[in-house]
Amino acid sequence: MSQDEKEDTTLYKVVVNHEEQYSIWPLDRENPAGWRDAGKSGPKAECLAYIQQVWVDMRPLSLRKHMEQASLSE
Repeated sequence: MSQDEKEDTTLYKVVVNHEEQYSIWPLDRENPAGWRDAGKSGPKAECLAYIQQVWVDMRPLSLRKHMEQASLSE
């Protein structure tokens, strides 16, 4: 862990976009356009651990849907 991470007292929230991709954002800031709260907030390490648990398929939602349709067409 770097010195900056040890001293990071910022509280974050987990945000998710329409493609079901996750990120963290400072809790006191408005979400960036296209992102919504995912329901988890806290220190950076907790938020990143949450993302690691819930974001098990890194492919964007549109790609997952496309691949599912392609497999059904075969």
